[in-house]
Amino acid sequence: MAGHSKWKQIKHKKAAQDSKRSNLFSKLSRLITVAAKEKGPDPETNPTLRSIIQKAKSMNMPQDSIKKAIERAVSNNSEKLENIILEGYGPAKIALLIEVITDNRNRTTQEVKNILSKNGGVFAQEGSVKWMFKQVGKITIKKSDIQDKEELELLAIDAGAEDILENDEEFEVITKKEDLFKIKNKLEERGIKVNEAELDFITDNKVKVESEQDKEKIEKLFLALDDNEDVQEIYSNIEE
Repeated sequence: MAGHSKWKQIKHKKAAQDSKRSNLFSKLSRLITVAAKEKGPDPETNPTLRSIIQKAKSMNMPQDSIKKAIERAVSNNSEKLENIILEGYGPAKIALLIEVITDNRNRTTQEVKNILSKNGGVFAQEGSVKWMFKQVGKITIKKSDIQDKEELELLAIDAGAEDILENDEEFEVITKKEDLFKIKNKLEERGIKVNEAELDFITDNKVKVESEQDKEKIEKLFLALDDNEDVQEIYSNIEE
């Protein structure tokens, strides 16, 4: 399973209930701006941007806000945002990669350090955690949209997928990161409804968390990190 799939379930639940939707939209806006700045503002020729816009729409982000986020990418007066990965350890010695988008690296790094420190975690030096993880492409498909699991597996393998995983609600098609959108397009051409396509980090160095107390501490830490406006994604090596 993807290193942070358990957390994503928590986050999706939180997003559905969270009254602070402005924080969610602010994060999506930054993702859109960075994607548009890196590979162009046209979703038709920038599959990464197209995927993020689809995600934003699924979260009911207003179309006007999406448009403004793209316009900021091409504006000479736009803030200079950078996408960085911070590393750390949480309760029960779980490894963490924390993806942030920030206009002030030092400020955001210090904020993440403080959150980790207050919630049973520690900040780690660059490279001390990331070596455990591999970046891949991940295509999620709802089980309710699939009638024949074996057919999906055959189509995914034929399209070039490296692995097919599943949880209670979804199938996860794992690809090389550079093949993500090529395989997504091939599956859609064959009538497969793709729920989401994104880059992900996975690891074989997994930690099984047994203690309920540790599980509560980890969830508290994840929620505190997610409340930070600059934090986009949290990846961990928690074993499902």
